[in-house]
Amino acid sequence: MRWWMTVTLTWMNLKFSTSCSRYPNEDWLHLTALIHDLGKVLLLPKFGGLPQWAVVGDTFPLGCAFDEANIHHKYFKENPDYNNPSYNTKNGIYWDGCGLDNVTISWGHDDYMYLVAKENGTTLPSAGLFIIRYHSLYPLHKEEAYMQFVNDEDKENLKWLRIFNKYDLYSKSKVAVDVEKVKPYYLSLIEKYFPAKLKW
Repeated sequence: MRWWMTVTLTWMNLKFSTSCSRYPNEDWLHLTALIHDLGKVLLLPKFGGLPQWAVVGDTFPLGCAFDEANIHHKYFKENPDYNNPSYNTKNGIYWDGCGLDNVTISWGHDDYMYLVAKENGTTLPSAGLFIIRYHSLYPLHKEEAYMQFVNDEDKENLKWLRIFNKYDLYSKSKVAVDVEKVKPYYLSLIEKYFPAKLKW
């Protein structure tokens, strides 16, 4: 990723995060909006220089049938799991209400940033971590696919993910943001919810 792409992503996320300020009592949501795509650093040479297909794009559960709500569903027929009787049923290796924490999701920037946050002891609430981890799992939060796996905590967190999604992906505010004006606020949120140094 070029340096200007990093700046553009940061700028877009800042505008997005500012849009989330419509929820003034949920400062964690503002920070989550700012950082949710930071896992895309995996594209940078210093973080492994992974190819785009390994970092971005919609995510989906593994170990169960590929729901038709998945984008480009027809291509899943080429995946060996498509015909594997252990994996090609609705529940596959999982059970109803098992919770998304027990479901393996395809790898991408979402899971990487979730692991960075979790392993560094973030104090973001469960809903913030859920948003970071599942914001690219569009079959779930847009089409309600794979709902058989969600538990009560997931259902509550899905409400926040749907609020978040209203402002994500091509819906960034067109209002200009004064970066220097809002910078102290966001730095205070980083300090509140994360340690001073992060292990990436």
